[in-house]
Amino acid sequence: MKGSLIIVGFFVAGIICGLTGLLSINDFDIDVSFYALCALMFFVGISVGSDIDTLKGLRGLDMRLLFLPLFTIAGTLIACFLLSMLLPQRSPSDCMAVGAGFGYYSLSSIFITEYRGPELGTVALLSNIAREIITLLGAPLLLKYFGRLAPISAGGATTMDTTLPIITQTSGKAFVILSIYHGFVVDFSVPLLVTLFCSV
Repeated sequence: MKGSLIIVGFFVAGIICGLTGLLSINDFDIDVSFYALCALMFFVGISVGSDIDTLKGLRGLDMRLLFLPLFTIAGTLIACFLLSMLLPQRSPSDCMAVGAGFGYYSLSSIFITEYRGPELGTVALLSNIAREIITLLGAPLLLKYFGRLAPISAGGATTMDTTLPIITQTSGKAFVILSIYHGFVVDFSVPLLVTLFCSV
């Protein structure tokens, strides 16, 4: 939990710096977020590569885990469909389009704003940011009550980048490759599913 709070603390500090003008992303001539993500992935790679036991453990993973992204996608969409029954002002396709962002808030909110307007686009943005923050803060609790795969599934499309460090910390280094694979597959599904539900 302490690690999650530190990560969120840095996020909040970044927001404060941006709002106050103390530090702006425009002050740099390079794409800072891209290089920060590259550095993050590099250090996770070093951590995995230097641990021989982790690499050996990957060979022992159950091949059924390759279906985890499909279960994440199906579970999210089913939950969104059921929740739409409680929101009569929104159609099931609206709710499923928002859910199909799977935490990829930048891309999904742009698509939804274009197809369904800024109101639903804003809902998508906040909903998918919330998914990422819940994963960052709640990973230890998800692990405790639902097992090692729960933080990965909860992270959705973010498990190959922003939530990877907390997943590595909670679920273990043996799940890093699974987490990256999961994030890649779910990430790839976002533009397809969001545009599908927005077109219905």
